[in-house]
Amino acid sequence: MKVREAAYLSLERCDKTDKFSNLELDSAIKKYGFTGPDRAFFTALVYGTIERRITLDYVIGVYSSKSIEKIEPKLMNILRLGAYQILFLDRTPDSAAVNESVELSKYHTHKGTASFVNAILRNISRGKGNIPMPKEGSDEYLSVKYSLPEWLISMWRDNYGSEKTEKLLDGIKVAPYMTLRVNTLKNTREELIEALKKDGIDCSPSDKCDSALILNSNVPIAELNALGEGLCFIQDEASQLCVKAVGAKPGETVIDTCSCPGGKSFGIALEMKNEGKLTSLDLHESKLSLVVSGADRLGINILSTAVHNGTKPKEDLVGTADRVLCDVPCSGLGVIAKKPDLRHKSPDDISRLPEIQYKILCNGASYLKNGGTLVYSTCTLNKCENEDVVTRFLNEHPEFEPCSDGMYEGKPMMTFFPDEHGTDGFFVAKFIKK
Repeated sequence: MKVREAAYLSLERCDKTDKFSNLELDSAIKKYGFTGPDRAFFTALVYGTIERRITLDYVIGVYSSKSIEKIEPKLMNILRLGAYQILFLDRTPDSAAVNESVELSKYHTHKGTASFVNAILRNISRGKGNIPMPKEGSDEYLSVKYSLPEWLISMWRDNYGSEKTEKLLDGIKVAPYMTLRVNTLKNTREELIEALKKDGIDCSPSDKCDSALILNSNVPIAELNALGEGLCFIQDEASQLCVKAVGAKPGETVIDTCSCPGGKSFGIALEMKNEGKLTSLDLHESKLSLVVSGADRLGINILSTAVHNGTKPKEDLVGTADRVLCDVPCSGLGVIAKKPDLRHKSPDDISRLPEIQYKILCNGASYLKNGGTLVYSTCTLNKCENEDVVTRFLNEHPEFEPCSDGMYEGKPMMTFFPDEHGTDGFFVAKFIKK
């Protein structure tokens, strides 16, 4: 299986099955046995074509004799794959990108499309230094430049203003390097640095969070032996600071209402020094099994799991907890740099979320003892899911008040921006039950 053909087939599967690209990528790499440069090239083609799809579609439309809506989906994926190589991969000869795309069109569509593909891609190659763009500064221009939907850019303008939006767009152009959380049950941050160095992995300690290490290059997960040994786990700095905000202490009772994939539960357990009671809830039993296996690998034994829909109260937990974390399901707009699929969400995907988030927050609040701590968090940048949910909660729950204790920068409500803080886009708010 040639790498380009494998990439095309993966793009087709992602489109037809709504499969997440990371899952498709992993299964395809195993299926075809790609290693080394082939694996890297394949990964770049799949992720890059999905990430830059809006830009690619615009450019194809500029050079196509018919509107892209009338081009059959299979052919569009072949054109996107070829255009991505021409526009974004400097080390790939344009001629190779064109010729291989023509061959793909012959084999996977019909021979009559070959001249069409050849003409469009050669024109893109010739004109790539001078592609006509929409009016500079417009939402359409920013959409094409950053390959994000216009509705999202418009929403961010409304939320944060034009100047901040452009800085934010610049901040998510490139996926950041991986961040690790030190498992303090097994080693210190200094010891983990040494363990990584022995494996040839360079890293730097975070200046925001004493539990975090930032890798200084892109490292395949398979090469991180420290993960398999339970010396650490993957967690962004903003997520680690969210855990710090919870403020869990040894011997307390803590509930994580939406725990999967488990990182924040693990962090809370480490803050508790593996002493006390931690209950991790989630809607999906299959995902909770990963939380259990992750806790075992890390040496955490205070964690128990239960399948539960967070929008409904769990009666046996009401009034039992010292601290509750509601890290609610969200649109994920803060992690777009890491997850290219999220660029293709629609406003309809998001509109129902604030009501669900509010119900989860209210149920989480019911689990607290008087004087208990409640933390609400998302990995999105959207005031409807963040500040608006918090404002509604405080208005309707006068027994709760904002709390800045243990919060980053001492603010009871905090938004982390990739351009400003160098983290995922993230939101955290903290309350105390009076």
